Amino acid sequence: MSRERTRRELPPVQEVGTLLLFRFLFEFDLSPFEIHEPFCFRRYVTAQRFSEALDILFSGSCLELEHGLVNCGADLALLFVDTLVKAKSPCNDETLDRIRCMFKLFPRVPVPPHLVDVSDDDDVHNLQESLGEARSRVENLTSFLRAAIKWSAEFGGPSTGYPELHAMLADYLYTECPELDMVRISRHFVRAEDPEKFASTLINFMGRCYPGEDDLAIARAVLMYLSMGNMKDANLIMDEIKKQAEAKHPEFSESDLIQFTSYLLETLQRDALPLFNMLRVRYKSCIDREPLLNELLDEIAQRFYGVQRKNPMEGMFGDIFKV
Repeated sequence: MSRERTRRELPPVQEVGTLLLFRFLFEFDLSPFEIHEPFCFRRYVTAQRFSEALDILFSGSCLELEHGLVNCGADLALLFVDTLVKAKSPCNDETLDRIRCMFKLFPRVPVPPHLVDVSDDDDVHNLQESLGEARSRVENLTSFLRAAIKWSAEFGGPSTGYPELHAMLADYLYTECPELDMVRISRHFVRAEDPEKFASTLINFMGRCYPGEDDLAIARAVLMYLSMGNMKDANLIMDEIKKQAEAKHPEFSESDLIQFTSYLLETLQRDALPLFNMLRVRYKSCIDREPLLNELLDEIAQRFYGVQRKNPMEGMFGDIFKV
C-alpha cells in the first residue's frame, strides 16, 4: 500500500529529468551549450519531437531565470523560439503564455543614478558594474523578444509581429535600459496597439529628458503612426499628451514642432497636398532637427497623397548614369 502511494506521488520521468538537468547546470555554473549536447535537447529536435524539446527549454529557462542566471535563462529562451521556428509552430495563446511567463521572470533592477562621486573608486566601480549588468539584461531580453516577434509574424500573427510582444519589449527598453533610445522604443510602441501606454511613457519622458528632446520624441511618435497609415492612434496619442501635459508642461504647446504636428494632423484629413508641402517649407528648421522626421514625412506623402519617394541615388549619380 505504501509502495503504491509512493509511486503515484512521483512526478513524471520527463519532469524529473528536466529538473535534474537544470539543477546540475545551476549548481556547476555551466552554460546551456555545455550541457545540451550530452543530454536530450538536440536529440529531441533531431528526431522532430519538438513538443518535448520545447517543454525542456521552457522549464529550463524559467528555472534559471528564477535563480538569477539571466544569461543562461535568456539563451534557453532564445533556443525556445528557435525551436518554435523549426517546428513551424503557429502563433497561439498557449505559446504566447509561455513567452509571457519567461518575460516576466527577467529581472527588473533599478539602475543607480549616474551622478556619483568620481573621486571614490568604489562608487565608480559599482556604477560601472551595475550599468554593465543592466546592458547585458537588456541585450538578452531584446534578442529573445525580437526573435519571438519575427516568429509571430511568420507563423500566424500580424505581418509586423504580435502587438503584445512589441509592448513588452518597448516597456522593458524604457524602464531598464541605461541609455534611452527613444527612436528604438517608439518603433516598438507604434506596433503595440496601446497608444494610451505610449502616451503615458512620453509624458514620463518629458519629466526626465534634456531640454529639446520632449517635443522631438512626441512629433516622432505621431509621424511614425502616420507613416503606417494609422491616423486614429496618431490623433489619440496627440490628444492624450496634450491633456496630460497641460498642467505639468504648459510650455508644451508653444513648441514649433508641436504646432507643426498639430497642423499636419488636420491637413491629412483632407486632400491638400499643396498645404502639406507648405507646412514642410514653413517649419523646415524644426523638422530638420532630426533627419528621421523628413524620412517619415516622405513616407506619409506617399501613403496619403501618392507622392513617389525620391531615389537617393538620383542626386548623387543621376548625371553619371545619363552620360
